[in-house]
Amino acid sequence: MAEGNVFACHSTEAWRSKLQEAIDTKRLVAVDFTATWCGPCRVIGPVFVELSKKFPEIFFLKVDVDELRDVAQEWDVEAMPTFIFIKDGKAVDKVVGAKKDDLERKVAALAAAATTTEATLPAQA
Repeated sequence: MAEGNVFACHSTEAWRSKLQEAIDTKRLVAVDFTATWCGPCRVIGPVFVELSKKFPEIFFLKVDVDELRDVAQEWDVEAMPTFIFIKDGKAVDKVVGAKKDDLERKVAALAAAATTTEATLPAQA
């Protein structure tokens, strides 16, 4: 299920499938670890959706920590919201809390870095 360009993972299988798809396509992943009962999560959620529209080259995923506890534990999520940025299956950065400015800056910087890295890679034969 998608809102904007954000795909909500409702099963561990969906999570693993989307993460593998991002790895296979060499895309950066931005994950919003959230909870339905979390007020700050509801406030920052629309910002995450808008960022997904602004940066379509990034894979935006949403995980409800109560629904997918195993995934939240695997990524050491201890507070909501937590935004983790993943490249090649490994966490490269994160933002903890509903910090709009930090989230926007981090997404823009990581998107720029990903674009620069891709532009400098040699062409595949």
